[in-house]
Amino acid sequence: MLTDSHCHLSNEYYEDIELIINNALENKVNRYITSGYDQKSNEEIVVITNRYDNLYGTLGIHPHSALDYNESWLEYIKKKLDHKNIIAVGEIGLDYYYGKETKDEQKVLFHKMLKLAEERKKAVVIHSRDATEDTINILKEYNLKGVIHSFSGSYETAQIYIKMGYILGINGTVTFKNSKLIDVLKRLDLENIILETDCPYLTPEPNRGKKNEPKNILDIAKYLSKELKIPIEEIALQTEKNIQRTFDI
Repeated sequence: MLTDSHCHLSNEYYEDIELIINNALENKVNRYITSGYDQKSNEEIVVITNRYDNLYGTLGIHPHSALDYNESWLEYIKKKLDHKNIIAVGEIGLDYYYGKETKDEQKVLFHKMLKLAEERKKAVVIHSRDATEDTINILKEYNLKGVIHSFSGSYETAQIYIKMGYILGINGTVTFKNSKLIDVLKRLDLENIILETDCPYLTPEPNRGKKNEPKNILDIAKYLSKELKIPIEEIALQTEKNIQRTFDI
């Protein structure tokens, strides 16, 4: 069994979500965690997690919405965090690649979301792009566990997150020719990672350039199996244990 621990199964991206899930099942990817990022996606997640077995959701406000959100979005998340199959707060965090001018607003939102997760004893799904130092310093203020989504940093950064109790979300970027991430993973224990697609983005080789789907978790697992010289069955078993430990599912 394989799990896509971070995807965006939204009508915004896919005309037929049932077809996408069936495609994944053919590749033995049979559990999915779909991640919210704004009010519309959060509302959709609450509905869709009732519709399919083995589909879980996380509710969050992406840093790109730091200027657009209002308090009603936060109130909605608070009300729905105990809903069936809602397992974490996310996707939340900091993004200075696209949002340098909103750093202060992003930090305010990030603190609000982390405080909520801590109060409700929920795991968090962290987005951090070009903001590693601030992300680490802010996370140190809270007693939380969760995932550093789409991790692509150095071994030293990985060690900091791991010591803080976080796990690393590894997606298709590890297969890219210009990526050095595999060299980092060769120095880490398998118990420190989980697999994700971030679909519809970041399609792994050999299908880079096409719209990503949860089925492509198998391509990521195959790549790791080859590069790390670990049987794919062992990767599947350990990453499933890691997901259960992180999200209590």
